[in-house]
Amino acid sequence: MRLLAIETATEACSVAVLDGERLLERHEVAPRRHAALVLPWAEALLQEAGIARHALDGVLASRGPGAFTGVRLGLSLAQGIALALQRPMAGISTLAVLALGADAAEGDKVLAAIDARMGEVYVAGFRIRDGLPQPLAAEQVLAPEQVQLAGVDWHAVGTGFAAADGLLAQRLQDRLASCRPDALPRAGHLARLGAAAFAAGQALPPERIEPAYLRDQVALTLAEQAARRAERSAGN
Repeated sequence: MRLLAIETATEACSVAVLDGERLLERHEVAPRRHAALVLPWAEALLQEAGIARHALDGVLASRGPGAFTGVRLGLSLAQGIALALQRPMAGISTLAVLALGADAAEGDKVLAAIDARMGEVYVAGFRIRDGLPQPLAAEQVLAPEQVQLAGVDWHAVGTGFAAADGLLAQRLQDRLASCRPDALPRAGHLARLGAAAFAAGQALPPERIEPAYLRDQVALTLAEQAARRAERSAGN
């Protein structure tokens, strides 16, 4: 299986080429430079791997949740490549990609969270089965104080645990076995999840891949921000 993976849903820009068991990846924290980096990186990795574009079996993209512009850019670029090559595509949850990077053991629980700005986090829980994260519940966008967690020994991963001065990590610290608040999703992990999706027959025509924004509101007005802060103060 030869796959091209594009991950731009957060401040990290990441591209990978998977050729069977061989994985090549470029990854850099590069806010606002994704559009300039993705295609040159993809060409360079394909050349390094000795794979012509028409030899690809499919294309992968992180479908979100994450930064609106990043999710949209990654999906658009991946869809454009897949359409041009007439290849199928898989859109993979950014939170699942992040969870795979937690380095958790078989059977472990992982809570992945991404800073969603505006006082909220994108969050989902997973359990590692056959080496891959399997969702335990639907992805959500919540205020850190609304996140509920059953049981202990969770592996926490993602920028959501650094958001709001680390509020989520502080609230859940007694339930966590580990916490990596600086972790960002990588295209190499996206490639592994995408390969499993292709093997399971879950690849789709590129035009059928939809983003998972989880919310439609991109920004709050100053009045809405003040109202939200007042609600939280009252709750405390």
